[in-house]
Amino acid sequence: MLTPNEQMRIICKGVNTLVNEEELFKKLERSYERNEPMTIKLGLDPSAPDIHLGHAVVLRKIKQMQDLGHHAVIIIGDFTGRIGDPTGKSKGRVALTDEQVKENAKTYYEQILKILDAKKTEVRFNSEWLSKLSFEDVLRLASTTTVARMLERDDFQSRYQNQVPIGIHEFLYPLMQAYDSVAIKADIELGGTDQTFNILMGRTLQKTFGQEQQIAIFMPILEGLDGVEKMSKSLGNYIGINEPAEVMFKKVMEVPDKLIIRYFELATDEHPDKIDKIKKELESGANPRDIKYRLAKIITSLYHTPEDVERAVTYYDVAFSKKAVPDDIPDLPIETGKETVADIIAQLIDIDLVKSRSEFMRLVKQGGIQLNGKKLVPYDMKRDIVPGDVMKIGKKRFVRFVKNIYNA
Repeated sequence: MLTPNEQMRIICKGVNTLVNEEELFKKLERSYERNEPMTIKLGLDPSAPDIHLGHAVVLRKIKQMQDLGHHAVIIIGDFTGRIGDPTGKSKGRVALTDEQVKENAKTYYEQILKILDAKKTEVRFNSEWLSKLSFEDVLRLASTTTVARMLERDDFQSRYQNQVPIGIHEFLYPLMQAYDSVAIKADIELGGTDQTFNILMGRTLQKTFGQEQQIAIFMPILEGLDGVEKMSKSLGNYIGINEPAEVMFKKVMEVPDKLIIRYFELATDEHPDKIDKIKKELESGANPRDIKYRLAKIITSLYHTPEDVERAVTYYDVAFSKKAVPDDIPDLPIETGKETVADIIAQLIDIDLVKSRSEFMRLVKQGGIQLNGKKLVPYDMKRDIVPGDVMKIGKKRFVRFVKNIYNA
């Protein structure tokens, strides 16, 4: 386990706000002296299970703390999900059904383990303790804060001033999320800056229950590929963690130059010392594209195998970097069960890229067909075609193979 000072540097990398550093250092010292991991809490609302790099900012920070030896408790809000987090909403949200919550939670679990260390990750559902609270317990919980305190929240305040109804049950949401911290005796809770009120409520409630207060770590909101708006699937400026390696690599290369360091800090696990060196390279006149190329490799490698990353790099170099391929080439879906070079010849004939199988084989023998910039030879006929592969036929015919969205 690294020393408390070294851990502080890694934990604070890219953080927007930390409450508070002195308390955190004391916790780290105790953890180091006793060789006991701290409990890191993250609450997830299972209403939006499709994770992109913006969502992953907090998960990557937790992974960094896991690498330091600490333990993560991911709380799936199956109980609070019945209310829906009102944070940032102009009106109340429709409650999720139990079936929706369970399905979304399953999808979330599968995705978070693409980032977190499964051996150091515990997943809990807050119905485990919230469903057991009596009405008397709920009243006692509600007595720990005031309506005035709740109305300090920007969203509640705005709705109140604009005479938009606020349900009493919505006031209970931050209290229930705070009670999650009490239930697991959290040492640290993480969230985006939009979760400030809820997470600080956790500190308040822990103090009320006689517990040591959790450290609140707020991560910045990551801008999307447009460089302005927060990363969002609805805005189309996102990089999904489940996207093919070729797509992910290409999208990272589209990140605005001004956000290169921000992406290094928030979307990778690179050590602060290494990021400092990259900053100096850029300040000394290094080509931002070259730095971004390294960034794309690092981010893609976090979610894909080395083989997938190598294929993505080759695909990008051939299709975009070297400008060897026109931008408007046709996409050809790969049919299930017909995924080898030999299999796709029929499809190439159907779209008039070759006249016959014999023409295709003649071109192969003459070195006239390339796959990702490399000439095909006869024994390549059994080679698999994967999404992102680009084939050049002759001098001017191109096709890009893509995933068939209609495949089962």
